[in-house]
Formats: sequence, structure tokens, C-alpha cells
Amino acid sequence: MRTQSAQIDQHNQQQRRYFEQTWKRTMQPAGTPYLRRQTDEMVRATGITAGQRVLEVGCGMGRYTFLLAERGIRIEGLDLSPVLLDRLREYDGGQYNIPLYCTDISRPPSELEERFDSVIGFFTLHHLHDLELCFRGITRLVRPGGVVAFLEPNPYNPLYYLQILFTPGMTWEGDGGLIHMRRSVLFNAMRRAGLENLELTRFGFFPPFLTNRTWGARLESILERIPLWKFALPFQIIKGRKRWGADGNQTEKF
Repeated sequence: MRTQSAQIDQHNQQQRRYFEQTWKRTMQPAGTPYLRRQTDEMVRATGITAGQRVLEVGCGMGRYTFLLAERGIRIEGLDLSPVLLDRLREYDGGQYNIPLYCTDISRPPSELEERFDSVIGFFTLHHLHDLELCFRGITRLVRPGGVVAFLEPNPYNPLYYLQILFTPGMTWEGDGGLIHMRRSVLFNAMRRAGLENLELTRFGFFPPFLTNRTWGARLESILERIPLWKFALPFQIIKGRKRWGADGNQTEKF
């Protein structure tokens, strides 16, 4: 029987292969309306402001990192892959000199504990090996009362499963964690890690090639307000705050 540590190591190796062996065009930094809308929604949900120290978990090549940095946010990045972090540095070219950390978020370096006003991530949680264990690591890094928030795919939107099936470079092994992005699963893991005031909001409607058009963005803002399909809107932000006295190591019973 494999130990938990061995299982984590195997999962992490698989995820690194998934992201490092093929160049994923959709991970490249770009200032498109589609990406800016997602960044706007994250900033709105968290209340992050310029000057705050924020850690982005799963920053990859900086797709969202640079959009946050240009707002004056003291953004720092953490990722499992040194290859992706090297690509981020290349894209940065010394413009922002973003501090970067290469580690598994469930095993964060002690020098980062309670250093951040917020810890956030974009499309990261469904790639992690153990949600509760990772949220415990995340909770240790945010200050008491600080915000933890992640933007993730909505598992009730059927188009994601078609995307995994038909998009070259995407696999169920790499993205299958999508099925765990349900409110009950996420909130249970967050509570056990010491987070409270949990919220989930959904938004969006169209894929990038439509949202990036002016008429598409306007139509999307109308369609996403219709109650009929709000449960299946493609993007969801889950948010919580670190309880005072929480250290990320406790287990709450409820």
C-alpha cells in the first residue's frame, strides 16, 4: 500500500508532465477581454486593492499574474513546475520582477506563513491532489482575517467535458479533477482548513472567441443574468476568510 506522500509525489509528477511536455497555447499571457473579465471578477469578489500582498497559487506562465501586477497589486506566484516559472520570468523580462516560489502548496515554506493579505488562484484547484490538505497549506500562508479565493470551472457545465474530449493536449487524467469542483466538496475542505464566511458565485457564458468581441461581451452580460441556467454558468469563484486562530492544521467537525 502506497503512503500518502508517495501518492502525492506520483500525482505531482503526472501533473508536471501534463503541463510541461506540450506547449499549451491557452496558458500564454495575454490582455484579452476574456482574461480581463475573469481578473475583474476575482478582484471584485476578494476586494483586493493596489499595494496588498497577494499570492497566486498555480500561476503557471503568468496568464493572470501580469494582469494583477499591472493594477499595482504586490502579486507573487507559486507553482509546482519550475519549467512554467522559468517561462513566466521570460515573459516578465524584468518588468515586474515578481517573486516566485516552486513548491507543492500542501507543503509551503515556513517563511511564507501569514505573509499574505490574500491567496488566490485561477483554474488551479482541479489539478491538486488533495483539496483539504492543500487548503490547509493555503490557510497557513494568509493572515488571520485574510481572503482565500479561487476561480474554477463549473462541473455542471457540460461543455467542459466536451472540451476535454475533443481538445488536443487535454486529458481526463490532467483535468478530471473538474468533477470535485462542487460546492459541497470545496466548502467541506475549506471549513476543515480553518476558513469561514464561504461564498460561491458563478458568471460567464461564452467561450473566448465570442467574449473577446464587443457584441459578445455585451450579450454575455445579459444572458448570464437569466435565472434559468445560472447553475450551469461556466466559471465559479469560491471564497472564504481565515478564521482568527486558525493555523491550517486543525480539523473541524460539523
